Amino acid sequence: MNRLAYSGLLMVLVLLVSSCSQKNKLEKQIKDLEAEIFSATGQTINADMTVQLVDAYVKYADAYPGEKKSAEFLFNAGNVAMNLLDPRKAISIFDRILQNYPDNERIPHCLFLKAFIYENQLNQLGQAEMLYKEFLEKYPGHEFADDAELSLKNLGKSPEELLEQFQKMAGADSIQ
Repeated sequence: MNRLAYSGLLMVLVLLVSSCSQKNKLEKQIKDLEAEIFSATGQTINADMTVQLVDAYVKYADAYPGEKKSAEFLFNAGNVAMNLLDPRKAISIFDRILQNYPDNERIPHCLFLKAFIYENQLNQLGQAEMLYKEFLEKYPGHEFADDAELSLKNLGKSPEELLEQFQKMAGADSIQ
């Protein structure tokens, strides 16, 4: 084997080992952050750690877009961002899944959660309505279909209006 071929092979091996090592480090960082955050039952969750976790999920997906874990990590990142009340980031992440992983099993969830965020965090009811309708059109038998229908039915109603509506329904049920 000539020197040039040997040097090229050695360089490829070094890059491969380095890449695997980086991937393992990132997976370990995610696992450690998840363990720290999700084991904090009854305690205040460190917001900085949750932001770090979202960033680590996204970094993994950026570095390894073809990995099956990438879509799942992005979904987790979207959920955490949504719960951190960072709706724009959550929507951006869910959009990324919708665009880059169209066959992923979480696609219906992403669409529903986008509608939920537009309704409940951004108060953009027109956008929420459009997304709930799209969800129902594409996934009428999904486990969230009833939730989407209920959300559409009650879109824009104040908590007081909803309470009054539920009280009327409860009163009507007790009369029967």
